[in-house]
Amino acid sequence: MTDLNIPNLNMKSDKYIFKKKLTLRRKSSRRILIEAAFLFFLSVLLVYINFLIPNKNLLVLNLTTTLNKSLLLLIDLGSYLYEILLVIFIFASYFTAFILMIGSFYRLFRVSKRKSKQINYK
Repeated sequence: MTDLNIPNLNMKSDKYIFKKKLTLRRKSSRRILIEAAFLFFLSVLLVYINFLIPNKNLLVLNLTTTLNKSLLLLIDLGSYLYEILLVIFIFASYFTAFILMIGSFYRLFRVSKRKSKQINYK
């Protein structure tokens, strides 16, 4: 009887355990006016910064050629990166082959040395 689990109907569901409590209060008109003034100030600042940029029309007109050039540079970078990785692989494979040859010669040397000194301990 002790292993019988009866659910407690008074407990709240764990479904909303991590959900944030939302405030349902309305914002005051003073706070709304402050937020509107802040947003207006930011928009004016962005327009002013855009006004300070020289040759905007030329930049917009040359956007497609700039994108094409950057795409070609990325393709060139990819081909150069392929060549660099290929050279790194060549050096790494030579180094690995050199280490494996040294290991094989060392084992052959150990085997030949062991056969010359056959001592039986009884």
